Amino acid sequence: MEQILYILPRGFGIGALISAPMGPIGMLVIQRTLSKGRWPAFFTGIGAGFSDLAYCLLTGFCLSFITGFIDSHQFAIKIIGSIVLAIFGVYLFRKNPTRSLKTAGSLAATTYWSDMATGFLLTFSNPLILFFIIGLFAQFNFIQPDYEIHHYIVAYMSIFGGAVVWWYGITALVAHLGKRINMRSLKLINRIIGTLLAAMAVAGVVMAFADKF
Repeated sequence: MEQILYILPRGFGIGALISAPMGPIGMLVIQRTLSKGRWPAFFTGIGAGFSDLAYCLLTGFCLSFITGFIDSHQFAIKIIGSIVLAIFGVYLFRKNPTRSLKTAGSLAATTYWSDMATGFLLTFSNPLILFFIIGLFAQFNFIQPDYEIHHYIVAYMSIFGGAVVWWYGITALVAHLGKRINMRSLKLINRIIGTLLAAMAVAGVVMAFADKF
């Protein structure tokens, strides 16, 4: 039970952080909320969540084969993971969401299934997210060598749950605020997330050195 309580908040955090940046998928979800309604946008986010889950499974599957290496190189892995998060944090802080408008706006859908499909494909088309996921896994110390199958099931379900909660919340917020959502507020979201990631990176470096020495 102790391990489950360790896994759940970290999984939810990873799922939400992967979903949160306002890139093409975020812009598409917001546009669909405003133009088609909340539920088509929510199912678009669900499709993105399945794509993120697939990349998380790939990352975890690969890392599970090198748990011995991970265990003996915790310091280096935490430092590298922190650097990755810092890079993504700076990138998001400087990113202009309007550049994603054309990409997102060109994708149309007519059913919930096609909404999910476009969300999945748009997210899956960006394999660079793997580096972000690796950084998050390292930062949260998410993969443990003593995990059993039920731990992995809970871990990946919690990641997907974090994504679902994020998209449910963001579509509810956009539906409530309506036209008051503008590019400035979207850029602010990216800056908040970027700052959070950079802060996590700094904290990760400090904790890595504290554990080392």
